[in-house]
Amino acid sequence: MKNILITGGSGLVGKKITQKLESEGLSVAWLSRDPKKYTQKSFAWDIDKNTIDKDAIEWADGIIHLAGEGVAEKRWTDERKKAILESRTQSSALLYEAIKNAKNKPKAFISASAVGYYGFDTGDKTVAENEKPGTDFLAKVVVAWENEVKKMANLGLRTVLLRIGIVLDKDGGALKEMMKPPIAAPLGSGKQWMSWIVIDDLARMFSFAVKNEKISGTYNAVGPNPATNAELTKAAAKHAGKPFIGFGVPGFGLKLILGEMAMMVLGGNKVTSKKIETAGFEFKYPELDGAMKGVYG
Repeated sequence: MKNILITGGSGLVGKKITQKLESEGLSVAWLSRDPKKYTQKSFAWDIDKNTIDKDAIEWADGIIHLAGEGVAEKRWTDERKKAILESRTQSSALLYEAIKNAKNKPKAFISASAVGYYGFDTGDKTVAENEKPGTDFLAKVVVAWENEVKKMANLGLRTVLLRIGIVLDKDGGALKEMMKPPIAAPLGSGKQWMSWIVIDDLARMFSFAVKNEKISGTYNAVGPNPATNAELTKAAAKHAGKPFIGFGVPGFGLKLILGEMAMMVLGGNKVTSKKIETAGFEFKYPELDGAMKGVYG
């Protein structure tokens, strides 16, 4: 593996993975709608027009697929839901056709997925990769997304799907939003589970998946110690230097503000990381307090 092509490379996670791979001596290029916009080596693609630079696929030894509309950036109208789904399924289908028609095919296809596969709220039950999917909107999106990605194996590519949990990074994602208010507080009851992973460990896991030729299939990309919303918020507040109050933001208020999207924060999943650990991956930040110290240190 020398050349790694990344979709969604300009995002928070994509940039971190790019830095990690380049630090390890690999060459990284992005697929972008506007490749001239970035200093990073980039190739052109346009999901809406169903076009992709064929040279990108010929260049790549491996592909990391992160592209998709953000699920928490805007209220879920019917139009927004359609964009969330199709940005994932259509981009995967476009890559499949390009790889199928390529003379020199990549060896591996590593795709992002999400713990949303299991459903908005699985309570206190510990869920593993062989669990049945949920039936809500996000679960159906993830199932459709994964079904498109799994087709890559039919082309002879080693295919890995990483179901990502709550990504901890002070500069973006859920943690940045949680720490915006002057006083930190749990959401809803605060008892809902959050299966988290520090962004550095997530980048290391993608690198692990690229390089480890023995792994394929689906893996949970979460740390080994899930925390409740209250526990995670309290730990973040401690290391971010913010006061913490123990009573939560009322769930009905969040539903008024966020609509259906509120279920993302009022529900939760207690997800196990045993499968990826058994495959040989070691976490740098397995414990919550150490993770927050690493994030804010």
